[in-house]
Amino acid sequence: MTGTPPRVLTIAGSDSSGGAGIQADIKTITMLGGYAMSAITAVTAQNTTGVQGVEVFSPGFVMQQVESCLSDIGADAIKIGMLGSPEIAMRLAERLDTFPGPIVFDPVMVATSGSALASAKTVNAFGALMDIATVVTPNLPELAALTGRADIPDDEVFNAARVLAEKHDTVVLAKGGHGEGDEVLDRAVSSTGKLASFGHARIDTPHTHGTGCTLSAALATFLAYGQPTTHAIRLARGFVYAAIENAPGFGAGSGPLGHQAVRKLG
Repeated sequence: MTGTPPRVLTIAGSDSSGGAGIQADIKTITMLGGYAMSAITAVTAQNTTGVQGVEVFSPGFVMQQVESCLSDIGADAIKIGMLGSPEIAMRLAERLDTFPGPIVFDPVMVATSGSALASAKTVNAFGALMDIATVVTPNLPELAALTGRADIPDDEVFNAARVLAEKHDTVVLAKGGHGEGDEVLDRAVSSTGKLASFGHARIDTPHTHGTGCTLSAALATFLAYGQPTTHAIRLARGFVYAAIENAPGFGAGSGPLGHQAVRKLG
């Protein structure tokens, strides 16, 4: 990919260990040839074993970061991850309602390690962001929470995703990494019905820290290039798969991906 790099603004929390959040997003966007900008919602003391502390920034400061980027450099796409507070969610939804480019919203609730990254009030505020998002990328536990279910059997994933897509007039990419079996199956569903299913063999590895952040950042980058939604999802999934395959094996828990080891896309 040549020419002027697409401008991608990521709005998310910082992961001090570098595996997820803003750090994973910037690595992903840069590896894919984009120009990465950031608005940090919160800083975490975090590693592969869990989240040891969180400090959330004020909504005003988060919005100041967003305005600094959009008013000067501008953006071709926006990725939204960890929010930190319901007030930040609502302020972002209001400000970005007229943003002309694609918005990818990863409704982060729990870290790969199992640590909570969003309060119940923050999750309740996700609706406003899903209303303005081009694509929403929940994993199966997040999809269950967003549709008021305790859990979602495999044969109900499509229906749950369509309920969410119809409610918010968006595309829902239901990620299947938390499912069972030897295959990971992701389903993309629009408000009018199924778009596509994407499957690949499950990689037997503990090193999956930041997969959701990486996927949503890659998707935002490919959409910023002007790729059609379905193809952008396919390319983003390919990048994540390669990054998992090239994980460096760091940490005592769920280790980071090998973003820097991904030299080219298949």
